[in-house]
This record gives sequence, C-alpha cells and structure tokens, in this order.
Amino acid sequence: MRIRNWIVVFLVFLLVSIAATGCLGVRTPPVAKTTPPSIVLDYHRIGGIAGIDDRLVIFDNGAAVFSSRSVNRELSLNQTDLDRINALFSESQYSMLQGNYTVRHEGADLIHYTITYRGKTVNTEDSAVPPSLQVILDELNRMVSIVSKTGSTNQPFASLTP
Repeated sequence: MRIRNWIVVFLVFLLVSIAATGCLGVRTPPVAKTTPPSIVLDYHRIGGIAGIDDRLVIFDNGAAVFSSRSVNRELSLNQTDLDRINALFSESQYSMLQGNYTVRHEGADLIHYTITYRGKTVNTEDSAVPPSLQVILDELNRMVSIVSKTGSTNQPFASLTP
C-alpha cells in the first residue's frame, strides 16, 4: 500500500512539473511587423501573331519582377527609376483615363494591354490606344524589350532609363 501512495505522489508531482514548465517559458520579444511592399505598377501585354505574354510588376520598394513565356527575372530599381515612372504616369494624366479602350471586333494580331498603376486599371489594345496612353505604352514596351534581352537575373533598372 505504501508503494501505491508513493506512485500516486510521484505521478501528481510529475504532472504538476510538466504543467508548470509550460508556464515558465522564456518570453520572446515582440517581432516588429514590417509592411509588405505594395504594387506600384502591374503591366501585362498579351496576344499578337507571335503570342506575346509579358508581365512587369514593380513594387514601391524598388523590387521588380518580369516574366514572359521563356524568361523570369527579378530586377532592382533605384529611386530615380521609380521617380521617372511616377512622372511618366503623372505627365500623361493616367488618372484621368477611362478604364477600357477596346473595340468590338477581335483580331488575331492585336496585342491587348492591362496597366494597373497605383490601383487604377486601364485595358486597351493596339487599335484603340488614346494618345496620352500611347506615351506610357511606348515606354513600358521599351522597358520590357530591354529586360527580356538582358542576361542578368538581378539587373539594375537604371540601365532602362534613356
């Protein structure tokens, strides 16, 4: 009988010890929550006879990602590049554009564009681009062309500015 009492006391002690160890843990310092970067520009062009499918996404921290059917690249932009892109959209009065510039007929050789800049999206295609948007498209197409031909996977974007 005495052994049974010792076993009970030992089990109670063991359970209390296990329960207490969870309460006596070391406090971890709070982790500073960082805000994930937001998307400044999301440019996507698709279609045409060659079957283009290019996408360029630029984040507010200067990181950028380019992808096409055959290439995926990460890029870095400096503040000058970001300022230049912001100026391009500001000067072209992008915020005043409508959301859709397309025509009813479908053509196999038309390239369709979706441009989202700071939350506003504009869709257009080769046959219906307004003049103020054409300036933006020309610059974005130039940038995409240079990025798609660059051999580096972490090429600074500064080389894209004229």
